[in-house]
Amino acid sequence: MIDDIQSDASQRMDKTINVLSDNFSKVRTGRANTGILDSVRVDYYGVEVPLNQAANVSVEDARTIAIKPFESSMVGKVERAVIAGDIGLNPNTAGQVIRLVLPPLTEERRKDLVKVVRREAEEARVAIRHVRRDANADLKELASESEISADEARDAETRIQKLTDQHVERVDDLLKDKEQEIMTV
Repeated sequence: MIDDIQSDASQRMDKTINVLSDNFSKVRTGRANTGILDSVRVDYYGVEVPLNQAANVSVEDARTIAIKPFESSMVGKVERAVIAGDIGLNPNTAGQVIRLVLPPLTEERRKDLVKVVRREAEEARVAIRHVRRDANADLKELASESEISADEARDAETRIQKLTDQHVERVDDLLKDKEQEIMTV
């Protein structure tokens, strides 16, 4: 039972790390990344689909993303979807290819992005602590029902705390790397 609780806590903490990493990948750092278009949805014959299912999305160079719709009739719809996606980029259409040029980030915008990623990291830390709280509550419940001894519960809580510390450290490492990436000109 203790192992099940610890395993569940570890899986939930890992999911939190994965979500944080995913969220960090969506933060624009001045370099072209197709991940910033993940939230854009296109009306494809009456069905809302992700942009990458209606067009080929690629990185042309460090600051340019190219979008080539699979069908020429979709160019206008894809362009409107990018504008409606509110990602802060204006599409430039040249025939069948839509290009998104990422402007260089100002120092002020970089600092704002650092604040955003710090907030995301803090939310991840809080989520990890909530998982720890839930696991400890389950352990206390088992101890109160006399299914495990108080010593076993205390040892398990210590292991859960070590697990929490490891995951919070991973969050801090991800944050440090992302801050460095954002602040690099």
